[in-house]
Amino acid sequence: MKHATTMTADQEAAETEPAHRFTTQACLWIVLVALGVCGRLWQPGWNVTPMAGVAIAAGAVFPNAVVAASVPLVALAVGNLVLPGYGSLAMAAVVYAATVWPILLGRFVAINGGLKSVGWIAAAGGALASSLVFFVTTNLAYWWLSSEYPHTAAGLAQCYVAALPFYRWMPVGDLAWTAVILASISAVTAALRASRATVAA
Repeated sequence: MKHATTMTADQEAAETEPAHRFTTQACLWIVLVALGVCGRLWQPGWNVTPMAGVAIAAGAVFPNAVVAASVPLVALAVGNLVLPGYGSLAMAAVVYAATVWPILLGRFVAINGGLKSVGWIAAAGGALASSLVFFVTTNLAYWWLSSEYPHTAAGLAQCYVAALPFYRWMPVGDLAWTAVILASISAVTAALRASRATVAA
């Protein structure tokens, strides 16, 4: 019977939705990784990079935690082919962990065709938390793993004070990059959904 083999518009949309979603997420993965790599290679003296925004966005848009974590991990690994090393595997592990963990904060940011006010609050808080945790953990590790500062409370304080100029603009950069990245993803997501709805209609 002819009507039994004819698909409705809703059925066709349901069939093509997984393919559209995979293609969109694959493109987004590539864009976020490329942005992370380019942002790290373009390193102004103010230490402003998109890595926190990239990690938060990855955590917000990729349901799979492994896929989300692979975005900042790959961006770091590719950038490190050009940038100087960390001096030790332990220091590298701390830097990687401090860069990747913001994907957990991205879970609190909902991108469903538009960011709600709660999403923006979570995004801003996540960006600031990312900067602070990176500053605290990487400098603590540097103080502990190197011999540049005495392994005393005074030496730790000296290490943090010396690192403050590098931290000064980091929160500003993380806030700005996170806002731009999430707003761009939200706008593109809304436009794609509107386009598909128009085609389906």
